[in-house]
Order: sequence, then C-alpha cells, then structure tokens
Amino acid sequence: MSLELNNEYGKIEITSDVIASIAGGSAIECYGIVGMASKSQIKDGLTDILRRENFSKGVIVRNDENGIHIDMYVIISYGTKVSEVAYNVQQKVKYILEKTAGLKITSVNIFVHGVRVLNV
Repeated sequence: MSLELNNEYGKIEITSDVIASIAGGSAIECYGIVGMASKSQIKDGLTDILRRENFSKGVIVRNDENGIHIDMYVIISYGTKVSEVAYNVQQKVKYILEKTAGLKITSVNIFVHGVRVLNV
C-alpha cells in the first residue's frame, strides 16, 4: 500500500513501510520505550525486540477516507507509567509524521506487548 500526495510539482508516493519506519524510529526515542514488538509474535516467531530494519512488523498503517491510522506494538520499561508513555508516543509519532511527511494522521493506537527491566 502506498499513499499518494499531489502538489504543483507532481505526484509523491510514500509506501507504508516508510511510514512505519518513521513512526517506529520516533517511538523508540521516547522515554520509557524499550523497543518495538512484532504485531503477530506467534506467526513471526519473534519474541524479542525488533531492530530498526524490522519496524514494519511492529507498525500497521491503515488509510481510509477519514485519514491515516497507525497501530504500534511496543515494549515499555518496567517502572514507568504506561498511560504517560503511551500518550507521549502518540504525540511524538503524530508530530513527526505530520512535519516530516506532511501526512494527516487521524489516530495513533498503542498496544503494549510487554514490560522489560532494563539492565543497568
């Protein structure tokens, strides 16, 4: 799936993998996020944190007439407030996608797939 943007210079196509990579990269920069998880851990056989090149497995991009919807599967750090971490991720992902790609983001849904204790 790709999104098409038209302007006075021509047409721009942005694939959902690019949107997923931008969203995943901005999410892991937020305080309290350990990493991204796979959206279907049983099917993919992945129980670990996804690396940067696999962010598209942890982010679903849906496009409909209302706008773009982002579903993100994350792993958070133990001891952080889940609701605050999720809210911060929602705000940052929406801001980054709107500013860098010029997309109208309708919703950012956060699914917490796990809690990890960081080794210090």
